[in-house]
Amino acid sequence: MKKCCIIGHRKIEANNDLLQNLRSIIVDLIENKKVNIFMFGSKSMFSSVCYNIVTDLKYTYKNIKRIYVRAEYPNISDEYEKYLHNFYEDTWFFDDNCNAGKLNYIKRNEAMIDCCDLCLFFYNKEYIPPSNTRSGTALAYKYAVEKKKIVINLHQCKRTPV
Repeated sequence: MKKCCIIGHRKIEANNDLLQNLRSIIVDLIENKKVNIFMFGSKSMFSSVCYNIVTDLKYTYKNIKRIYVRAEYPNISDEYEKYLHNFYEDTWFFDDNCNAGKLNYIKRNEAMIDCCDLCLFFYNKEYIPPSNTRSGTALAYKYAVEKKKIVINLHQCKRTPV
């Protein structure tokens, strides 16, 4: 079982070219790279766009799984877990996140990167978050590269890889 984490900016321009390219890349990951687990965080338009594509592809590729990785709440109620299972096959929380405080999303992204075989990003190095803070996506991208993960950055992809 190969895993792919999905990390990207909160806001992106989801035009038709990006959507078609993203769909082609995800199909390639499933068919040729044998990825069958896709890990999603929250609060990212890129994650939402990828989630919609992966969900649509589940009709064709029945073995793929969507995992929601929580940055908060190590323990959740049965009701909330049942709610999440309406959208995801499973939900995870990494123990290292328990005492992360304000770094919880950064630590969650690092944990996803650590356990994945490859990472699907939408990272624009010129993007400045509205709050003028450091970009969590930039930190995750740098971390994935340092960990020598296979990284596909949709912001840099101009066409579908062959």
